[in-house]
Amino acid sequence: MKDGFKLIGIKLENKTTNENKQSSVDCGSLWQKFETEKITGLIPNKLGDEIYAVYYEYEKDETKPFSYFIGCKVDKKTKTPTGLDELIVPSQNYVKVSAKGEMTGCITEAWEKIWNSKINRKFGVDFEVYDERSQDWNQAEVDIFISINE
Repeated sequence: MKDGFKLIGIKLENKTTNENKQSSVDCGSLWQKFETEKITGLIPNKLGDEIYAVYYEYEKDETKPFSYFIGCKVDKKTKTPTGLDELIVPSQNYVKVSAKGEMTGCITEAWEKIWNSKINRKFGVDFEVYDERSQDWNQAEVDIFISINE
């Protein structure tokens, strides 16, 4: 069981889908906005330098639409600045999958393994953690936390 936490960042305006690789386009665009607008610098009371990419509000499973959010962990009392969004990641059980290799391909490969695995997925809130290990895009390491049923 992992305790819940609060994130401040930005989210997709609408849900995305894995159909026709649409999520790669949508999520990639959100990352581009996050980087070019230096969103990290706009987030108050960060509890670390990690960046979280969150998949949530699944309509059913990975074949149906879902929401996507990028942000940083903050103190729960932090007020969300105008123009940014907040997301509460609930306390829940997770299985951790590590993606290792060249970005962004290693992330795609890890998700394909997850989709084809026997993990008893909850399709609650899943997230990736980007920290100092993911800085070198040629040899990156990213932890993916998949919400599971108890």
